[in-house]
Amino acid sequence: MAAASTGNNGTLLVLMAAAMVAGWFVNAVQPPPPTPCGTEGGPPVTAERVRMRDGRFLAYVESGVSREAARFKVVYSHGFSGGRMDSPRASQALLEELGVYMVAFDRAGYGESDPDPRRSLRSAALDIQDLADALHLGPKFHLICSSLGCHAAWASFKYIPHRLAGAAMMAPVINYRWPGLPRGLARQLYRRQPVGDQWSLRVAYYAPWLLHWWMNQTWLPTSTVIDGSGSFPNALDEKNRLMALSSGMFHKKARLATQQGVQESFYRDMAVMFGRWPEFEPVDLEEPPFPVHLFQGDEDGVVPVQLQRHICRRLGWISYHELAGVGHFLSAVPGLGDRIVSTLLPPPA
Repeated sequence: MAAASTGNNGTLLVLMAAAMVAGWFVNAVQPPPPTPCGTEGGPPVTAERVRMRDGRFLAYVESGVSREAARFKVVYSHGFSGGRMDSPRASQALLEELGVYMVAFDRAGYGESDPDPRRSLRSAALDIQDLADALHLGPKFHLICSSLGCHAAWASFKYIPHRLAGAAMMAPVINYRWPGLPRGLARQLYRRQPVGDQWSLRVAYYAPWLLHWWMNQTWLPTSTVIDGSGSFPNALDEKNRLMALSSGMFHKKARLATQQGVQESFYRDMAVMFGRWPEFEPVDLEEPPFPVHLFQGDEDGVVPVQLQRHICRRLGWISYHELAGVGHFLSAVPGLGDRIVSTLLPPPA
């Protein structure tokens, strides 16, 4: 009897210890609550903002000609770690010549746009539609998206194609686990990434709830994109990376992007883009009733050009523009912003 009692006590102690460890882990991986702009303890609201369908606010900035005088109205969706001050960098002269009104916005959780705890591909498209409606852009508008922000373009082709007059994607980021990609090639290119980036994408896909905790562990392999430590094969991209780090601009921009919480901006971005796409993937999309252009550098160190070519070949209806000697950050290439905008928008008769 004594031996049985001792064994039971030992089992109970093990179970109690396991429960304590499990409780500690659950608390450890829980991200801190967001600090929305305009709330107590949160950053101030300095930008123009409009209300969304669910009561959230999106911050935006306008450029080009006035809405009233515009021939074309364009919505711009920024990339990872970006914000409303980003743009294709088309010249003011071209925007005036073509009659372009452009609005760029902080995507949900970035900058001064309210976080969306239910962020998804569908919500990315509906945010664009709500922004256009709040600003009275009319029944149709054009869309330009950059890098990781292009998931909003794919989603818009799926969920709001009736609202678009045309679209341009600038080096759209891909998800290596899209079933429509050639598995052998995708696996080979995935393994060429730094180990930290491989693990970051793996966690985003299999355990997105773990991202905040994972990225804060110095002993684990984490994203080189987030800390700026990954080098680029393209000379201009690498020059700009080193300059942004040495000047402090890289970290300043990251602080602005994540001021309401890194979980609500960077990590939700990663979970949506690199997680599961349950409803569709790009190669499933039907041809939309408007032109779509995709611009891709052949020296892109973020998006493998081989996979971009495959997607465009599979779809057939995308006008693919491959740029020789160009890297990932297309808006940094002199004159390319004008080319992208003038390709998307026809000149006046």
